[in-house]
Amino acid sequence: MFSLSDAALRKTFFLGSLLFPLSGLSADTAADTAKVSWPKADTALKTDAATEQQLDALLANMSIAQKVAQIVQPEIGYLSVEQMRKYGFGSYLNGGNTAPYGQKQADAKTWLKYADEMYAASVDSSKDGSSIPTIWGTDAMHGHSNVFGATLFPHNIGLGAARDADLIHRIGRATAKEVAATGIEWMFAPTVAVVRDDRWGRTYESYSEDPEVVAAYAAPMVTGVQGEIGADFLSFYHRIATAKHFIGDGGTENGLDRGDTLADEQSLRDIHAAGYYTAISAGVQSVMASFNSWNGKRVHGDHYLLTEVLKQQMGFDGFVISDWNAHKFVDGCDLEQCAAAFNAGVDVMMVPEHFEAFYHNTVQQVKDGVITTARLDDAVRRFLRAKIRWGVFTRGKPSSRPESLKPEWFNAPAHRELAREAVRKSLVLLKNNNNILPVSPKSRVLIAGDGADNIAKQAGGWSVSWQGTDNTNADFPNAT
Repeated sequence: MFSLSDAALRKTFFLGSLLFPLSGLSADTAADTAKVSWPKADTALKTDAATEQQLDALLANMSIAQKVAQIVQPEIGYLSVEQMRKYGFGSYLNGGNTAPYGQKQADAKTWLKYADEMYAASVDSSKDGSSIPTIWGTDAMHGHSNVFGATLFPHNIGLGAARDADLIHRIGRATAKEVAATGIEWMFAPTVAVVRDDRWGRTYESYSEDPEVVAAYAAPMVTGVQGEIGADFLSFYHRIATAKHFIGDGGTENGLDRGDTLADEQSLRDIHAAGYYTAISAGVQSVMASFNSWNGKRVHGDHYLLTEVLKQQMGFDGFVISDWNAHKFVDGCDLEQCAAAFNAGVDVMMVPEHFEAFYHNTVQQVKDGVITTARLDDAVRRFLRAKIRWGVFTRGKPSSRPESLKPEWFNAPAHRELAREAVRKSLVLLKNNNNILPVSPKSRVLIAGDGADNIAKQAGGWSVSWQGTDNTNADFPNAT
C-alpha cells in the first residue's frame, strides 16, 4: 500500500499545492523574516452537515460548566469514579506510570472493566446533568505499550531505519486492535518529531532526522490507527490518533528537552511540520501541543502557531490537546488555571492532578470574559466533532462493543510475528568485516553486559512504565 519510492520520499515533498525543496533553507532569524505561507493540507476529510447540526443542538443545550467539563482531562491516578460522575469530564488519560486500580500488571480484562466504570459514570446525568460519554486516552507509543502483556514493536527510531511505510501502516492497525480490546478510544500517537540533535533524550521517539521519512510515515500510521477516510474511517477497531508534539520538539537548542527551538519560520514549516501535513491529509483527529518554545515563546501559549497556522492555514479541523501539565509554563499560568493556553488555541487541557481547581477556575474565567464563549464553544465543538466521528453516542459501553469482544487481539500471534518482522527490518548493518555475518550456527558466541538478559533495558521507555527504569523481566511475560 505504501512505498518509500513514493513521491513523498523524493528529495522534495508537497505541502498542499506548493513544492518546497528540503535543501537551501533560509538562515535568517525569525525576527528578520516575514511570516511565510503555510499551505492548506490536502485532505478528503470534510465536515458533515448532519454532524454539524448535531453539534449545534448539543452546544445550545449545554451549560458553561458542562462545556468546561468536556475540555478538562484528568488522570486515572488522581480521578475517582465519583468525580467523573460529579463533573462528567469529556476525557481522561492514564499516564506512563499508571494502570487501573494501581495494578501495574493489570490484565486486559481489568483495563476493560475500568473503562466500563468510567463510561457509566460519565453518562450518569444525576449530578452534572450531562450524559455525553467520556473517552479514554493512552500513550500507545510502540504498541499498546503501557499495558502489561501487550505486543511491543520497535521504537520509532528503529522503524525509521526500516524504510518501510507499509510496515508502519500494519503496526498502526495492530496497535489499534490491541487498544480496542481494552476498551480505550484514543491514542496519543504517532510522534512525528523530526529530531535534529541526538542529545535530545527522546530521540528514540522520532522516526528520523529527515523530514521526508517522517512525512512518509505519518499518514500510514494515522490510517492504520484511524482507518482510511471513507466508510472505514474511525469504524470498528479503529481509534482516534494524535500527531505530536506540535511543533519543533525535535529541534531544541542543544537537544534540551522542553527547550527552545531557534529557527526561522520557513525551517519550522519545511522541517518540523512535515509529518503534520501528511497526518492532517490522512484525517488525524487530534494534535498534541509541544512543551518546547519557539524563539523564546512557549508553543502552548502561541496563538499564531496553534490557531493561525495549524487550524486556519493548514486546515486542521480536529482538536488540540495539551501535554502533561505543560500549560503551567505559559506566561500568566500555573497548574490550576491557564486562560492564555486556551485562548492561544489549546482545546482540551491535560490536567492530571489539579483538574478540580482547573475546572472551577476555567468556569469562572468564562463567566468573567477572560475566555470568550465563542472560544469555549469552538473548543467543545472541535472535541465533540471528533468524538461523534468516532461514534461515541452510538457504540455503547466499552465492553459491549464488537471490537472489545475480541480478547484474542491482545498480544495476538499475528502481532508478535509482525513485531519480529519489524525488528528484523529495523536492524542496520554498518559493516560486515571479514564476512562475519551471517553467523554460523556452529559458532560459540559470548553475549556480555548488563543488558544481555535485561528485557526492560531492551524495551526502553514507554514500556509498562514511562521510562522503563523501574521494570524487571517479570513485567514482560511474553518477551524472548
